[in-house]
Amino acid sequence: MTEILFYHLQGQKLEGVLPTLLEKSIARGWRAVVQGASEERMEALDAYLWTYRDDGFLPHGTWRESEAAMQPVLLTVNDDNPNAAQVRFLLDGAGVPADAGAYARIVLLFDGEDEEAVAAARAQWTEAKTKGFEATYWQPDEQGRWVKQA
Repeated sequence: MTEILFYHLQGQKLEGVLPTLLEKSIARGWRAVVQGASEERMEALDAYLWTYRDDGFLPHGTWRESEAAMQPVLLTVNDDNPNAAQVRFLLDGAGVPADAGAYARIVLLFDGEDEEAVAAARAQWTEAKTKGFEATYWQPDEQGRWVKQA
């Protein structure tokens, strides 16, 4: 059964949270696909993932590359799964894909300071529950640790 995790970014930026979640996915032996709503956002994220740490980088590629299928982490604006990922990250309101059941986990990250993003996440939560997915809601505590709220 596919798990759908909702991460409520509150007082945090996506760039501070996503790399850690991607690293944990890779450590589990999973491939990941990260879907955003715009090419500009994905290009900026592509550049960021090469430089976000002084002591390393996150191996990844984009949907535009000929070796997209070989990437452990693939950044895309499309809803396909060319690298056979087990986990899909959805950013900026990207919708849950039609083949959601093919993933071990889907992670929706949304900006808790943006009312439209919160409303969209609520609608996606309702849809996930209606379709019978196991959905959980995560929010950071005062120390920035993720706490399961529902």
